Amino acid sequence: MSAQPQRGRLSTLAAAYVIARRDFVATLWSRSFIFFLLGPLFPVFVSTMAGSIGSQVEQTIDAPQIGLMMQARDVDAMLSAQAALARDLGDDVPELVVIRRLKPGESGDPHTALADRRVNGGNLSAIISGTPAAPVLTGTRERITASHGAVALIAARASGHGPNVVPKVALSATATSTAAQNHSRIITAQAAQTLLFLLTMLLAGMVLSNLVEEKGNKIIEILAAAIPMDAVFLGKLFAMLAVSLVGIGVWAVAGGVIHMVGGSALPSLTAPAVGWPLFLLLGVAYFSMAYLVLGAIFLAIGSLASTVREIQTLNMPVTMMQLVVFFFASYAMARQGTMVEAAAILVPFSSPFAMLARAAIHPEIWPHLAALGWQALWVAIFIRGGAALFRKRVMQSGPATRSAKRRGLIAALRHPRG
Repeated sequence: MSAQPQRGRLSTLAAAYVIARRDFVATLWSRSFIFFLLGPLFPVFVSTMAGSIGSQVEQTIDAPQIGLMMQARDVDAMLSAQAALARDLGDDVPELVVIRRLKPGESGDPHTALADRRVNGGNLSAIISGTPAAPVLTGTRERITASHGAVALIAARASGHGPNVVPKVALSATATSTAAQNHSRIITAQAAQTLLFLLTMLLAGMVLSNLVEEKGNKIIEILAAAIPMDAVFLGKLFAMLAVSLVGIGVWAVAGGVIHMVGGSALPSLTAPAVGWPLFLLLGVAYFSMAYLVLGAIFLAIGSLASTVREIQTLNMPVTMMQLVVFFFASYAMARQGTMVEAAAILVPFSSPFAMLARAAIHPEIWPHLAALGWQALWVAIFIRGGAALFRKRVMQSGPATRSAKRRGLIAALRHPRG
């Protein structure tokens, strides 16, 4: 009777799907999942602490400037007067930047310049036009009301008069300015970064203990013998991501109910630069990438632990690492257009945080497609590396070990025991 041919092992994706479905169903129908859903009540206290950090970042970012759109000689006079007053009064004197040096007989349009984000990086609060003897301050009503006194002092010094002869500043109010819009979007970016950090800190840590129980009862050895180890890591990681998304969905519904009941008492956020629908979609995508990148590292680290006590010991450095990533991304948001922001985008751990903040401030879409591809590449690298480390350090099935096993098997066949 001929033996039936053995079937090959499942492909990596098929095996990962089997593992993911098994872990997802087991976690979702466990009693501990109810307590998992109650977990977000505790990070509310963390959000209060994050608010103080956010206010410091806001103070760093929100340093609006006043532009100059005047004749060349008047621009030089205003800059000299501002520098002289800054030495005496310090930070109370606003910073002046040159928007345009007008030629004789030429006139500019301050309203158009304020509406253009490309002018001085979009951080203009107002523009001074006219002459030092008769300056015109154009901007939002809040900004020009707060700045017209300092502008009058600068214009008085620039026109050669003393502080007792202060020219009248004509105010030209606009509906909005790039500085006001940029300030509002930065608040939205801070809120999105904080929420992404809280969700990642709450959910990604669960991956650390994912393999401890299965290592203890030898289930992991059975899985490793049946399917590729890469598939085990990939399946477990995506199963925990799916569980996390279910939890976020439940919390979102609860948040919607709270908003309907007490929405008038909740603070409102300015619409992000890419619009709310795309921003929410990018939020889900960047949470998934942040979870997968950190989860792949945590899964590899946790797989090396043998007991729950070791996992508890690892919790503190893991939390500190997440805090460092969050602070780095927040600092990068305060340094837009610099090498710091570029580094935060390129580092895979901080990239989701930095790019989500960018989506709130800048309307370009194509950088997000490139960033998501870059982050997905690092997810694959970390899963591969974590599986290889697990095989080598825990399963002890590296190339040298397999060769030794083959040599031992050949020796046993050549010299059978009696």
